[in-house]
Amino acid sequence: MTSAAAPVGILLAAGRGRRFDPSGERKKLLQRLPDTDDTVLAASARHLLAVLPRVVAVVRPGDDDVADVLRASGCEVVVCVDADEGMALSLGAALRASLPAASWIVALGDMPFVQPATIAALADALRLGAAIAAPVYDGRRGNPVGFHDIVLPELLALRGDEGARGLFQRHAFTAVATGDAGILRDIDLPADL
Repeated sequence: MTSAAAPVGILLAAGRGRRFDPSGERKKLLQRLPDTDDTVLAASARHLLAVLPRVVAVVRPGDDDVADVLRASGCEVVVCVDADEGMALSLGAALRASLPAASWIVALGDMPFVQPATIAALADALRLGAAIAAPVYDGRRGNPVGFHDIVLPELLALRGDEGARGLFQRHAFTAVATGDAGILRDIDLPADL
């Protein structure tokens, strides 16, 4: 199950962010992070690209400004026409667009505080044969999560907003200990900035 090839990064950026701004006027992914020129999304993409040579990002139809940020960052962009039907379909669209690949690290566009060292540790775990690798900080599992192609059929069969949580119940995962609290910190509300 080991693979010398670097995992492909998947960056999920097709959500609506309704908790951040129910009106939809302020897109959370395009908000500036404090004390930086980075947007939430640009920082998330930059951290993945610092480690992984290829990142496929998925957006919803009509999110041209989000797609532009991703392309400018160096990501390949895939539009998921079924994004409103749940995260699983966005994940499937990105996975299919990334094939062939031996493994993936799936990250969320609203998690800009994950450090590149954490992503590198997940990539190492996948190279060493982990079917699923997840970072753990202070006893809590976080994101992003690495997947080997052995679980690809199950990833592609996911539906709705469940994401890949069910795979953790069916498969042992490799816990990657980290001192990176960013694996637990997402941007859901304006106060999270």
